[in-house]
Amino acid sequence: MNAVVKGLTGLRDWIDQRFPLTEFWESQLTGYYAPKNFNFWYFFGVLSLLVFVIQIVSGIWLVMSYKPDAERAFASVEYIMRDVEWGWLLRYLHSTGASAFFIVIYLHMFRALMYGSYKKPRELLWIFGMFVYLALMAEAFFGYLLPWGQMSYWGAQVIISLFGAVPFVGEQLAEWIRGDYVVSDVTLNRFFAFHVIALPLVLCGLVVLHLVALRQTGSNNPEGIEIKASKGPDGKPLDGIPFHPYYTVKDLVGVILFLMAFSAVVFYAPELGGRFLEYNNFVPANPMVTPAHIEPVWYFTPFYAILRAVPNKLFGVILMGAAVVLFFFLPWLDRSKVKSIRYRGVRYRFALTVFVISFLVLGFLGMQPVTTVYTWMARVFSVIYFAFFLLMPLYTSNDNDRPVPARIGTR
Repeated sequence: MNAVVKGLTGLRDWIDQRFPLTEFWESQLTGYYAPKNFNFWYFFGVLSLLVFVIQIVSGIWLVMSYKPDAERAFASVEYIMRDVEWGWLLRYLHSTGASAFFIVIYLHMFRALMYGSYKKPRELLWIFGMFVYLALMAEAFFGYLLPWGQMSYWGAQVIISLFGAVPFVGEQLAEWIRGDYVVSDVTLNRFFAFHVIALPLVLCGLVVLHLVALRQTGSNNPEGIEIKASKGPDGKPLDGIPFHPYYTVKDLVGVILFLMAFSAVVFYAPELGGRFLEYNNFVPANPMVTPAHIEPVWYFTPFYAILRAVPNKLFGVILMGAAVVLFFFLPWLDRSKVKSIRYRGVRYRFALTVFVISFLVLGFLGMQPVTTVYTWMARVFSVIYFAFFLLMPLYTSNDNDRPVPARIGTR
């Protein structure tokens, strides 16, 4: 036994002379101090990284059997599902993982809104995270066309046609994106290249930047207190604990619970009533037959509802883009000196509650057929959605915030 330990120690020392393994372990895990009061909401950062890995691994295996060809794409997906060994599992892991990715990202963003994780000194951390979100939306959109089913084809046709609303260059821009006058084999190949190569590389780079910024500023916490402000004689935060082993073990519990729920969906309800895999996508794409009701995947429907609520196509596209871009400006729109919702005033709590309700309702409306009632509801909740951002400097600058304690656990 001693010989084995001595051999492993020697191997570690040999590696340390050539690569900073121990130094990296200590700086990023055992020597990295995180706030001691993380709660349930802090699982979702780790879970988003886990789902990203699931998507990369399952995507690599799917690419081995997929044919990016308009004549054979749908058949290749059927081949994966029926003939490739465990192909059905790989496909369901990837399709369920796409929705799971957005679920954990949306909950991760909601946690930031609750605890002010976008406020000083984490503005750049928030901006990197929003770029990850934008890249993820693009990745999901490009991947949506690849099954070459009816909803994939017509959904891509509708979204690309929106670029035609851009003044002067709209039609040329839409044609350039498609690579043809209509969605065709050229479009499929372009989207395949972006989905498989370009955007995963961009996402990996943005995730690294996000994590580097997180390590530089340190994690926020439910109290909204900067633990670096109170350090002991040894220079370590008094309200912090080493990330390893405390949070690695805690995150492992969250990972296990998530994988249990994720596996239940994969094995028992991978389509989830047509929300994760639309029923129209089990029909081959037919340019001559338009589905009765075209709708995007559920995670795009809030923005799709905003688009449909506006009669003018160009203005609708602008508002749909603004609905996402406004998140980037949160660090400067929020004028409160308090981070955590625990010490926020009633105005911000009310505004955040109404905003979340509007987002959920818009998501529901984006899935429904166009009717007069649904259109007016979308307009009302779109106004509420944008009011959350545009009125934020007013209701956060004079809210009745409570005093924040100097240290965690002293209120």
